[in-house]
Amino acid sequence: MNDPRRGIALMIGTTFVFAMQDGISRHLAGEYNVLMVVMLRYWFFAAFVIAIATRQSGSIRAAARTSQPVLQIFRGLLLAFEICVMVAGFVLLGLVESHAVFACYPLLIAALSGPVLGEAVGWRRWTAIGVGFVGILVILQPGVGVFQPAALVPFAAALMFALYGLLTRFAARKDSAATSFFYTGTAGAVFVTVIGIWSWEPMTPPDWAWMGLLCMTGALGHWLLIKTYEVAEASSVQPFAYLQLVFATALGIAVFGETLRTSTVIGVAIVISAGLFTLRRSRRKQVAGGAAS
Repeated sequence: MNDPRRGIALMIGTTFVFAMQDGISRHLAGEYNVLMVVMLRYWFFAAFVIAIATRQSGSIRAAARTSQPVLQIFRGLLLAFEICVMVAGFVLLGLVESHAVFACYPLLIAALSGPVLGEAVGWRRWTAIGVGFVGILVILQPGVGVFQPAALVPFAAALMFALYGLLTRFAARKDSAATSFFYTGTAGAVFVTVIGIWSWEPMTPPDWAWMGLLCMTGALGHWLLIKTYEVAEASSVQPFAYLQLVFATALGIAVFGETLRTSTVIGVAIVISAGLFTLRRSRRKQVAGGAAS
């Protein structure tokens, strides 16, 4: 089925839930070790992933069956590491600045689609990518005052998330979405457990409640995202994914007392405009390819 209106509503709900998850992650990672926070979040996420993948595939064995295990495991490890880096960025820079820089990930996907997937990237999209990175420079303001190396943390997370997205598309050539989802949760859970179990710290009862809420928002957000792509084409709902930046910014200002610089607003506007242009060009290319075939 293709119901764009319902898909857009679900995507808006998805971005809101993920923004709340980021806010809770920022709070907990400010009080406890980042690796422990991500580890506990992943335990719940892995259980959710196994349940969904098993339901779609019929059994755990069927969900885990793949001809490209190295690729699938690497995808899971990459996403888990990206989450650790991004949560660290929340603590170092706050939600506003971190999400402002992370918004460039669609541009990175477009730039890396050539070397990773062998897709042709035309001059218009390369121009949009260049313009988008001008927006990143406006946000980061290198050369103005003292440049914060911490600003590169969310950029590194964006780069890893872009590569994860491309590898997911590559894996989809041979594996089902259920199989990829299974390895996303299980491989990531094993990875963060191995590196995070040594960072265990006792938590207060209120923070255990926040941790429970973090786990539930993570599962709810992914469930909403699955439903979004079930009812609508990705190209029709993807532009609304940028609303996570809006929700996270509002949360950072209202709850954590963060500020919104004029340069950040200008830079984000440039990045989002460039990102929407690349999405539009990709959509046109897909439509043209479908017509040609």
